[in-house]
Amino acid sequence: MKVPYEKPVIRKVQIGLSNKFGSLYGRHIRPEIDGVPVSDLVTRFGSPLFVFSERRLREKYRQLYQLFSTRYPNVQFSWSYKTNYLDAICAILHQEGETAEVVSEFEYEKARRLGVKGEEIIFNGPYKPLSALKRAAEEGALINIDHFDEIYDLEEVAEELGRPIKVGIRLNMDTGISPQWTRFGFNLESGQAFDAAKRLVSGEKLILCGLHCHLGTFLLEPRAYAKAVEKMVDFAYQLQEAFDLQIEYLDLGGGFPSRNRLKGIYLPPEIAVPPLEDFAEAICDTLLSKLRPNDFPKLILETGRAIVDEAGFLITTVQASKRLPDGTRSYVLDAGVNILFTAFWYNFRVELEEDVPGPAEPCILYGPLCMNIDVVADQVQLPPLPRGARLIFSPVGAYNVTQWMQFIRYRPAVVLIDPNGQVELIREAENLEDILARERLPERLKL
Repeated sequence: MKVPYEKPVIRKVQIGLSNKFGSLYGRHIRPEIDGVPVSDLVTRFGSPLFVFSERRLREKYRQLYQLFSTRYPNVQFSWSYKTNYLDAICAILHQEGETAEVVSEFEYEKARRLGVKGEEIIFNGPYKPLSALKRAAEEGALINIDHFDEIYDLEEVAEELGRPIKVGIRLNMDTGISPQWTRFGFNLESGQAFDAAKRLVSGEKLILCGLHCHLGTFLLEPRAYAKAVEKMVDFAYQLQEAFDLQIEYLDLGGGFPSRNRLKGIYLPPEIAVPPLEDFAEAICDTLLSKLRPNDFPKLILETGRAIVDEAGFLITTVQASKRLPDGTRSYVLDAGVNILFTAFWYNFRVELEEDVPGPAEPCILYGPLCMNIDVVADQVQLPPLPRGARLIFSPVGAYNVTQWMQFIRYRPAVVLIDPNGQVELIREAENLEDILARERLPERLKL
């Protein structure tokens, strides 16, 4: 086979030297996922391909649940549908004992269709249509109110149902995190949250029984959660004394990080990301120190990313290579930001299916889209890759299959590897019929 000519480029490349953090550039090889060869997966289901490990998913949930349940006696995990709402993923976590946390009528309907009871659903989010609120109230879902207009809507629903509705309210507060998420819920420090509680009590149609907050996403500071617990417990007792309210649950939302690497953070996740034990200790120790004797409100956690992210992999194939004007080696892959949306925020682990000889150099990995922003990885140390070489990105289990777009290319298949190493198709690859199913072409425009 003739090797295509490539104009020589002189560029200083450091090979095998320590960087300033002490780690060595080396090959990262992953020929299989949970015992299933990558080549077999691609032969059966094509490339690109999302692969989920059921074993990793169950193990991570059990680890996290144990960390909290051994430190506090009343813990409930509620699966965050927006993180990954594939039926198979949700069903696994519901089997493990999680309820459902949704932020739209779409997600609510998906959970109900999957078999989750209304009373096992937490309904959050800044926009809940009146019809969705009515259904959720009728079916006993736990509704966390986001703003005053939602109070008015729910009072209307309560009048229509002829009975009061038990609700929670979402809080936002200063816990030292920047930027502070003030868009959602009622602010605690300004007195807005207390005013909301007063409005609920005076209306006599809604019963305030819970407090909810969600500080942010991929948070690296356990002390922020400890501060949130302090403020929520103090506020709960303030409401009890002012209005004789009994707060039955404290919902701390999610935001725990996975072993991924945020762009701008140069240390590896093993160093930069605190262990999940630190979050459990910060939350539970603070709870037990602040609560009054024999008072154990339910602790609800809506953790998504920390549970599913490391269970997900993306297999992609090199389609072409080229040198950029500055001499940088670049590769075109069959997977882009259309299906790997979180590439805008994370530097994934990039592994080769098999070792490739030759010196490594910093490379840019582009997707297949005709858009300049379609960069899935930058400055990745790779050897000279032949066309057809396969790369495995991880962790990619969180937010990619919910935020992916049908843009330019069809979305790929998704498979699940069960604990016995059997591979199951959990989402078929798209085709033209899927895309055209909702389109309508007027007769006068038909060719």
